[in-house]
Amino acid sequence: MRARTTSAVARVQRVAWALVAVAVVAVSPVATPARRLVNLNGHFPVGVPDASEPSGYAPPGPTALVGYRLAYVTDFAGATVPPGWDVFTGIPGGAPGDHFGISHVQMVNGVLELLTYRNPAWGNRWVTGGICQCGVARIYGAYFVRSRYSAAGPNEAELLWPLSNRWPPEIDFNETGGAITSTTTSLHWGAANNITRSVIHIDMTQWHTWGVIWSKHAVIYTVDGRIWGRYLDPAHIPRVRMTLDFEQRQICSENRQCPTQPTQMDVDWVAEYVAR
Repeated sequence: MRARTTSAVARVQRVAWALVAVAVVAVSPVATPARRLVNLNGHFPVGVPDASEPSGYAPPGPTALVGYRLAYVTDFAGATVPPGWDVFTGIPGGAPGDHFGISHVQMVNGVLELLTYRNPAWGNRWVTGGICQCGVARIYGAYFVRSRYSAAGPNEAELLWPLSNRWPPEIDFNETGGAITSTTTSLHWGAANNITRSVIHIDMTQWHTWGVIWSKHAVIYTVDGRIWGRYLDPAHIPRVRMTLDFEQRQICSENRQCPTQPTQMDVDWVAEYVAR
């Protein structure tokens, strides 16, 4: 369970998809969204062009997603993490050689940074960053995240995680598996941890807007306004309160997803919508 301090949580039961035996169903990216979710201009939210933003785009507006209203937005403009967000600390579940460090999450010039580097305080081991919006949990919603990654190495993920910390389910809408030229979606469901996954080849060092639209009918994954994966079986779609999480993990003890240089996840903003 999560053990809280004033500004940090220790997630000890988080299980990465790469560490367990699972039944996997691959799903190819799709080009046509479900009719009821189509935006007026044929695209899903990307953001508003703005040269003053670190990523070149400001968060999308309140009417950017048809049938939804804007429920939350943050531009990470302060010196500390926004209210409702908690930084991970401690050893991640399923990755005993890793360690989440509070100092590995920083706010710099309007960007949330998660940092992986060798930390002398932990014997010069690779230490990673993680954070959750633990103060906001929903059943269903649409989440859009503007982010980029600096290099291959640790697994880096943007995901929805059950507030109860009872796993599965899990919805990963951007999980690199340590790559820098591709990423995946992963929908975890069922007691046996079945996984439905999509894969896309894309330059992760560039800024992209990653989205997930989670409803009782479907889980839709978008990047830069276009669908690249979806899951349409209502029987396996999560129906529990979930939170938005960002994290890095290394599995150097198993000779994979192991950094060879310091790496960084940058998040410019987050925008979240709920159905009208």
